[in-house]
Amino acid sequence: MKSYQFTAQIEKDKESDLYIGIVPNLPGAHTQAKTLDELQVNLKEVIELCLEEMSTEEIESLPEFIGVQHFSVSV
Repeated sequence: MKSYQFTAQIEKDKESDLYIGIVPNLPGAHTQAKTLDELQVNLKEVIELCLEEMSTEEIESLPEFIGVQHFSVSV
C-alpha cells in the first residue's frame, strides 16, 4: 500500500462556528467539523474515499501542492 501526503486549507466559518477543511489539489476533498481534532479525522476519511475512486494514473498526475502566500491589498 502506497502512502501519500496532502496539505489541507483550514478556515473557521463565523456563521456556523464550524471548521472547514479543503485539500486544494484533490478534487472533492472537503469537509467540516466542530473541532480541529474531528476535522482531522474527517479530512483523512474524505481523502481516503477520494483516492479509492481514482486510478493510480490519476493519483500520480495530481498537481503538487507548493504552498500558500499571504497578500495585503488596500482598496
